[in-house]
Amino acid sequence: MLKLRTILLYNYPYYLFLILVILISIPRLIIPKNSVYNENTKTISGKVTSYTYSNNSLKIILSTKEKVIVYYYLKNQNNININLGDTIKVIGELQKPKANTTKNLFNYKKYLYNKNIFYQLTASNITKLKSNKNLYYKLKQLVLDKTKDSPYLKAFILGDKSDIKQDVIRSCQENGISHLLAISGMHITLLSSIILKILKKFKIKETKRYIITSLLLILYLSLIGLSPSALRGVLFFILFSINKIYYFYIKPQNIFILVLSITLLINPYFIYDIGFQYSFLISITLILTTNLITGNYLLKLLKTSTISFLISIPISLSNYYQINLMSIIYNLFFVPYVSIIIFPLSLITLFIKQLLPIYNILIFILEKLSLFAAKISIGKLIFFKTTSIIYIIYLLIIILVFIKLKNKNIKPLIILIVLLLLHYIYPTFTRSTYIKMIDVGQGDSILIHSNNESILIDTGGVLNYGEEDKSKIVLNTTVPLLKSLGIKKLKYLILTHGDADHMGEAKYLIDNFKVENIIINLGEINYLEKELIEKRKDTKKGYEGLQISCGKIQLIQLNKEYQDENTGSQIYYATDGNVNILLTGDASIESELNLIKKYNLPKIDILKVGHHGSKTSTGEKFLQNIKPKLALISCGEDNKFGHPHRFVINNLEKYNINYYLTSESGTITINLNTLKIT
Repeated sequence: MLKLRTILLYNYPYYLFLILVILISIPRLIIPKNSVYNENTKTISGKVTSYTYSNNSLKIILSTKEKVIVYYYLKNQNNININLGDTIKVIGELQKPKANTTKNLFNYKKYLYNKNIFYQLTASNITKLKSNKNLYYKLKQLVLDKTKDSPYLKAFILGDKSDIKQDVIRSCQENGISHLLAISGMHITLLSSIILKILKKFKIKETKRYIITSLLLILYLSLIGLSPSALRGVLFFILFSINKIYYFYIKPQNIFILVLSITLLINPYFIYDIGFQYSFLISITLILTTNLITGNYLLKLLKTSTISFLISIPISLSNYYQINLMSIIYNLFFVPYVSIIIFPLSLITLFIKQLLPIYNILIFILEKLSLFAAKISIGKLIFFKTTSIIYIIYLLIIILVFIKLKNKNIKPLIILIVLLLLHYIYPTFTRSTYIKMIDVGQGDSILIHSNNESILIDTGGVLNYGEEDKSKIVLNTTVPLLKSLGIKKLKYLILTHGDADHMGEAKYLIDNFKVENIIINLGEINYLEKELIEKRKDTKKGYEGLQISCGKIQLIQLNKEYQDENTGSQIYYATDGNVNILLTGDASIESELNLIKKYNLPKIDILKVGHHGSKTSTGEKFLQNIKPKLALISCGEDNKFGHPHRFVINNLEKYNINYYLTSESGTITINLNTLKIT
């Protein structure tokens, strides 16, 4: 034992172990993983390891030869009785998850691949083969049933945020406090402290206290799943306990290296998990900067919040394209509020349901404060997506900041601020000019950018949203895309007409992004337009001859008022002097004929095909007149309308007009300086 203690005092064994783990992990990451299934598989049997109800659908994680996500649509939740651990047979269609169709956005296919999930199955029939008799799943089901009355109990006890309203989750991300909604090292530390104090009250010896607590934490970890942050917390406690019991005197940073190594041995794909990146990077930084965290409780909390914010900048910029300077201040309130009040009360409420009304009041306060703080624009800085090497440079400079701060040397901090400033203002000096037809499914949304000014024409939208707005295009596609491009505001939001697939997302856009001017369609106002006007009193109606500018691009609205919503769509002719663009909304052949009769249009370089390629638009006479070189069609994959219609495609092919569909190509970008198409 003495010899072991001596060895453990050195640093090199830990570094060697970590290097060995990295060498083992590299081939595990490089060698492609393959599914045991294929798309011809129609029937799968397996064990239910997770399930959630949402509106009229049931989502199941099925453990078979590999994990499969099952979606089952039902009219009533009581149509099927599913419990954790049940063995079921599922009949349906297997589909591969979709990758992102817009650059810089979340890649769901890759996300699932890293979790060893290769297929999703839409079930037509589910049959229960065997009810659960496993004690572990019965315990997990019991805890799940006890948390069903509150989405926050489910989040703070089981680490499942799926039932929390999406606007609240998004506000926490905006405020830099989303870590509080995940089971992290902080929660594990609090939980272990509570267990240790209870065991001490019963006068259980110290060694047994740590052993019992470690076993309970392992059980808890198995119940909530191996999330990287929770796993880190549990492993750190166990190794810390061993270190304390046997007096190994292992340095905290070396315990951290062991935790990191074991975590990567368990699953090397954790390195792609944002929670892993935040958790491990912040933890090691706080360990190594302990000497800087001095003073009273509030001062220590401020320093901890500042250090955590600084070291997380590269991760935040590379994933969310934004940092919030105010998050340092917000954490001064939210961290103690959650750690001292909400989380302990969550544990108590799990067993004493009578406390639920009080718990809900405190959660209400948490929600409202987070939503309010998210509306504050002060401190929110948007940075365009850049190369990975820049984020690595950020990380190295920040590490240098902490090293030099010990000697009160602020030069690296000045370098960091200058680099961030250059990164922030760089788009202001670029002269890029491009048009993007954003893939919004069965809808329209076109971004025009020139000389650091931007216009969005239509937002896309769907007819029916889920209760928790998880399908909202603006929040999941448009806003992240704008931020990744370094766009900080829209000069204009133009809504060609009042159909939901063109302006259904407008209200969400103005709530979550800065829009200076809004122009709606000429003609009668429908319910969506009325709703928008109520939110933005400065909304203006378009009119024939309206002229606006976006950088060096000039736009003019050419259509007149019609009674029909589609025929009366705003039509914009846009040009930078070299490239001519015609954007037709859902305008019909009647609108097109009026256009060529009334205006002497030049030859068009880029035509946004009307009405998603419907046969009601893009007439032959119209194409003969404007002679477009390129046509863009925005339509959803396998849409129920059959867009684009064969009539339109035949017309385009007849006149040798190249065309692109968002349903096939995803978001389409055209650089107007070079006419390069991406």
